[in-house]
Amino acid sequence: MRSHRLPVLVAAGALALGVAACGDEEKDSGSGSSGGTKLSGKIAIDGSSTVFPFAQAAAEQFQAENPDVQITVGQSGTGGGFEKFCAGETDVSDASRPIKDDEEVPICKKEGVAYSEVQIGNDGIAVTTNKQLPIKCMTTDQLKQLWEKGSKVKAYNEIDPQFPKEQVSLFGPGTDSGTFDFFTEEINGEEGNTRKDYQPSEDDNVLVQGVSGDKGGLGYFGFSYFEQNQDKLGLVSVDSGGGCIAPSKETIQNGTYKPLSRPLFMYPSAKSIKRPEVKAFMDFLLEKQAEIAEAAQIVPMTPEQLTKARAALKQAETAQ
Repeated sequence: MRSHRLPVLVAAGALALGVAACGDEEKDSGSGSSGGTKLSGKIAIDGSSTVFPFAQAAAEQFQAENPDVQITVGQSGTGGGFEKFCAGETDVSDASRPIKDDEEVPICKKEGVAYSEVQIGNDGIAVTTNKQLPIKCMTTDQLKQLWEKGSKVKAYNEIDPQFPKEQVSLFGPGTDSGTFDFFTEEINGEEGNTRKDYQPSEDDNVLVQGVSGDKGGLGYFGFSYFEQNQDKLGLVSVDSGGGCIAPSKETIQNGTYKPLSRPLFMYPSAKSIKRPEVKAFMDFLLEKQAEIAEAAQIVPMTPEQLTKARAALKQAETAQ
């Protein structure tokens, strides 16, 4: 199921008022400016709903310093974002997985869209429950038994007699989502391998509402959406063989939350990055990535990851 939600225009009006008093000199010398030149123009971003909060926060902070740059941020899912990106409709594509070599790469190549993969943060996929569903830990085998294609599990106690007899009610990303691709491959052993009788959406807020509103609700989505809604959701730790590990900033960053930790990306096109406003925006978000990640409630990069991201961005600027 693909989301048709309209792109979000991050308004600069109120932010512009806040910086206007600082004078033109500050705007020209800010980290988002280009060699002291006042920036203007439009930047179109779309893709992963997991990366969406980061992209939106980055856009808001960048526009505070550059109010004449308009940035639209959509969330059509990683796959939906790459469709638009490879068609030349967007400048930057957000992704919660790498671009697919067998599907998306050839399309971009055919359409003449060159790009670079730039990591912008880290994420863990959170398995969440309704607050009234007392499941605190599941093994990867139990998750597979629940979610794999052809699963006949109707009540949680069919998986483990210690689990409640509550009827299963599942919520998860649609097929355009990078989270869907990653989860199905890591848990079910094959990308796209999933039971069909669950309620899908590319909008993680819709999944949060579904899980929190159904007594038997269980779902999976980006960790940042759990953090933003932890007052109304339960969190399931995952046991991949070494004991129950809950997702957190520390376990996601150091990789001990297995197998559901992953990097997050932005893909700027080589054509767009040559425009000063796009280059300045990408430079800005890497310079401020820890601050933006905190605002978006995603896990920041390690220093080593940041060094690689800067090198990848430099490569994007020279790509043809």
